[in-house]
Formats: sequence, structure tokens, C-alpha cells
Amino acid sequence: MSAIKDINLAESGKQKIEWVRRNCPLLSSLEKEFEASKPFAGVKVALSVHLEAKTAYLCHVLKTGGAEMYITGSNPLSTQDDVAAAVAAEGMEVFAWYNCTEEEYFENIRKVLENNCNIIIDDGGDLVHMLHTTMQDKLQYVIGGCEETTTGIIRLRAMAAADQLKFPMVMVNDADCKHFFDNRYGTGQSVFDGINRTTNLIVAGKNVVIAGYGWCGKGCAMRAKGLGAKVIVTEVDPVKAIEAVMDGFEVMTMNEAAKIGDFFITVTGCCDVIGMDDFKVMKDGAICCNAGHFDIEVDVKALRENAVESREMRKNIMGYKLDNGNWIYILAEGRLVNLAAGDGHPAEIMDMSFAIQALSAKYLVEQKAAGNIKDGKILEDGREEVLIKVPVAVDKEVARRKLEFLGKHIDTLSDKQKEYLESSGI
Repeated sequence: MSAIKDINLAESGKQKIEWVRRNCPLLSSLEKEFEASKPFAGVKVALSVHLEAKTAYLCHVLKTGGAEMYITGSNPLSTQDDVAAAVAAEGMEVFAWYNCTEEEYFENIRKVLENNCNIIIDDGGDLVHMLHTTMQDKLQYVIGGCEETTTGIIRLRAMAAADQLKFPMVMVNDADCKHFFDNRYGTGQSVFDGINRTTNLIVAGKNVVIAGYGWCGKGCAMRAKGLGAKVIVTEVDPVKAIEAVMDGFEVMTMNEAAKIGDFFITVTGCCDVIGMDDFKVMKDGAICCNAGHFDIEVDVKALRENAVESREMRKNIMGYKLDNGNWIYILAEGRLVNLAAGDGHPAEIMDMSFAIQALSAKYLVEQKAAGNIKDGKILEDGREEVLIKVPVAVDKEVARRKLEFLGKHIDTLSDKQKEYLESSGI
């Protein structure tokens, strides 16, 4: 039985999902294929992804393919209650509502996993973490899973290195069609959608500080530059720092950048990226937000404890006054600004990412049926693997279909060219 805010909100959610459907040709094509082939017949899928319209359509596609869906959100502030209602009205079990407490959030994770699920679709790793800690009795039912985001991959790599990961996980985030487009173009646009919607302030002419120059950081820096900002990048990786310099951006430490920044965006997947030493030297009116998965990158707790005054300035903007008289503003409580204060990535971008999710989940089911999953690992090319790269064929197929829907055409290699590339070139 679903646990949501209000089932009467379903009609609004259905409208959002229908708009997504019209702009997700990849998922729509998979929906038709899955309806005919039912690749997930008899399979229970546990899903914890930001619960908005694109995620809802992915759930619909999997259900069309025969899956029993058990769904929750991956962030307390990103669930859209009307979308959750629409998904529940379609007969899927949903345990999520906007602004749930931390205790309620993890209780919803537990309720999903109680259903002896076979495929895990995770965004950040909370489903996988609970399965390996307080719900180990449910591990026996799991075929494998797919991880959506960078932070989740970091957690998985740590588990695998410690020989703690008990079932294979496909690293969806590392697929070319995921990080090249979702992390760069999706994050870049959606972060500034959230910032602009929330603050109603101009970006042009401002100093925008981007913490982290991975694919998400690159996207944020590119969009900030496009909006007319002067971009400053902070990094801990010297190679990425040089890349930022070569791309035309200033590079400095966070404490140096803190003195001149107007907007601060953290995109690192790490903790304590902006702390009290940085807040103390920020200009009056500096605005901080986070685009990493967890709310640990901007130390909001320390700011709250050290503020002499605080108040809500407008929806999703909390102001904190320090003893030097300066006000520092935090967007969306330091949670994912593009989802907690916006609608997340554009539909066309998530079309690719969620197509990879769906095809990766299908791949796991097929590998289980073929007897290639044993002792929590997949046998690939004579090797037993627990962390699985998205199959190249899946990545290429998604890209091929996307080009087709864009009306673009590319060349193909002739037999002679293939032979040349596969030979020594002599």
C-alpha cells in the first residue's frame, strides 16, 4: 500500500508525465518494445531516484515491460507530490512525499526493500547501503542493480574495494551517454534553472565559483560563462585544475575564491567543501548552493550555529547573518539545487540516461537467465566482476537511436576500413 501526500493530486502529475513522454523518444521506443517482449515479467524492481516526472515515466516503461515497481525518492526535497500520486494511481507502490524527515526518508527506503526486490535502481546508494547493513536478509532476492550518479559510484567502489558488495552493480553514471550529456549539459542547465528560478537575480557580470571540475562542474562552468559570469574553479586534482585553466577559467583555493565570489556552486561528491573559514570572508549577500548528491558539501550546520540571526528570505532561500554583519544565503538547505529548487535535468537529457537505466536492468535480468551471475558476480570475458561497466553495445545503441530521433546521420566504416583499423596498419 502506497504512502504518499495526497492521491487527489494525481491529475496534475499525469500532465507532467505526459509532457515528458512527448519529449522522450528513446524511452517511448523502449516502452513499445517492452510492451511486446515483457523482459521484466515476474521481476520486482526497487527504485530510489529523484521522484519527478522523468523518473515517473521510467517507472511506467519498466512496468509496461512486466516489472512490479516499488518506488521512493532519493532526496527529501526533490519528490513532487503530484507526480508521486500519479505513479501510485497507475498501480505502482510509492513511498515518498515532499519534505519528509530524515527518519521518514529511511523508513520509506525500508518499505521498498521489504518487498524482496530483484533489481535495484539506485541514485546515491541508499538502497544498496541499507541492503548491506540493516536488511541483509533481503540480499538473497537481489539479481543486481544500477547506480545513477557519481556519489553512488564512489560508495560502490569503496564497498567493492573492501569486498563488501554482495551483488553486481552496473555503473550507469560512467556510461558515455550518461556523463557526457547528463552530467555536463543536464547539470549545467538544471543548476542554473534552479538558481535563477529561486533568486530572480542576474548572473551576468557576477563572479561564479564552481567547486569541482568533473563533468558536472564542467557543465556548470560552461553555463555560467554562457550567462555572462566570470567563472572561478576550485579543485583538488591538479590535472582537472589545469584543464579549467586551459578552458579559460580562473583557478584558486576556495578560501581565496570566497573573498570575491557572488554565487558558489559545489559539485564534488565530497564533504566540507565550503566551511566556516570560507563563510567568514564572503561578501555580504553571497549565495551558496550545492549540486552534489548529498547535503554535506556546504557546511550549513556550522553556518547555522555561528549565525547571530537567520530568517527565510523567500522560498528556498535561507539567510544567515554573521557577527561581521554580512548575510550569507543558502539555497534549498544545501541540498541538490537543481531538484530541490527546480525540475531537474531537461527531459531530452534524461531520455538518454533513463534509457541506459532500463537497458542495463534488462541486461542484468538476461545475464541471470543465462546463468552468468554466480556468487554475486557477473562472468564477463572470463573474469568475475561485481562492478559492471555499461555494455558498449548498450551505450552505442542509445547514441544511435538518439541521433536517429535528432534526424542526424553519420558515416559507417567500410570493410576495408574495419580491416585496416583491426590490423597493424601495414
